[in-house]
Amino acid sequence: MINLFLFCRAGYEKDCAAEIQHRAAELDIGGFVKTNKNDAYVIFQCFKAGDADILVQKIKLNSLIFARQMFAAAELLKNLPEQDRISPIIEALSKINYAGELRVETPDTNEAKELSTFCRKFTVPLRQRLKKAGTLLEKENPKRPIIHVCFVAPGTAYVGFSLSNNSSPYACGIPRLKMASEAPSRSTLKLDEAFIHFIPKDEHETRLTSGMHSVDLGACPGGWTYQLVRRGMFVAAVDNGAMDQGLMDTGQVKHYQADGFRFEPPRKNIYWLVCDMIEKPSRVAELIEAWAINGWFKEAIFNLKLPMKSRYKDVSIILATMAEILKENDVKDFELSCKHLYHDRDEVTVHLWLNPTKGF
Repeated sequence: MINLFLFCRAGYEKDCAAEIQHRAAELDIGGFVKTNKNDAYVIFQCFKAGDADILVQKIKLNSLIFARQMFAAAELLKNLPEQDRISPIIEALSKINYAGELRVETPDTNEAKELSTFCRKFTVPLRQRLKKAGTLLEKENPKRPIIHVCFVAPGTAYVGFSLSNNSSPYACGIPRLKMASEAPSRSTLKLDEAFIHFIPKDEHETRLTSGMHSVDLGACPGGWTYQLVRRGMFVAAVDNGAMDQGLMDTGQVKHYQADGFRFEPPRKNIYWLVCDMIEKPSRVAELIEAWAINGWFKEAIFNLKLPMKSRYKDVSIILATMAEILKENDVKDFELSCKHLYHDRDEVTVHLWLNPTKGF
């Protein structure tokens, strides 16, 4: 394959493009980006055929900030004939054998979503023909590659594959979460998605368990606190504003009317620190650094509000600076990761895990 196809949020194509150019250069793979504003995807076209296969293997999806999903793709298929759209797709995928899953997708834009009904109907006959051609297994296999057919316009599609161990489990990389009626704000979905993204499902029972103590900085009205409470945690909610009464009635929340930047936890057995304050990203990063250096938590999830220009560059500098400061202050064992989640807007979500190889 010669292209790397990357799904992203509409309006963030420039940031996704800057990131993949940087990461490909680290692997000495040459190429150039092709994208348009608000297309919600980026194409990195390699100079050499087959290099996209290397990128999809060596660049870990979870290490990319602005890409939701990626797959190695063939050249763009244009003007697919209405009477037989399938044959050109089968031919483009001829070198793929015994894939385990088929996803027929569109970018996350209103214009592309108009094709969603067609995609659903098209999936069934395409799946049957792919199986007959030996490109797709008779039964889904989560250990085999995933075939992607992404229609970017009527009769126009990129086709290719991703590796099952380096791919989002969701179509287009978008998790479908339900807004709880009792949650006090839609921001609750950001923390819910962050827990799903950063914490493996088989570790939820040990790292997101009932009885843990947590702190929510900038908590009001309680969207993030709700996610901690629903998992059975006790929460110190820090904010000068008012908390949702339903959360206070649970008996799991203690409200501290204080400035989140000056608050010091009375307890030193905090497992989770969460923070979604509307502040300069560098200032929030410095706050989390101080808590980490003091050893006041085990894991943290926090948002960094993004500037309107040079977002990839600015976020990269903040994360690199944070890692360096932690190491300089003898916090040497940690994992730091960052993602522009589906429920984020002009912000990214960061996860910091201190001493991941040790218990709490």
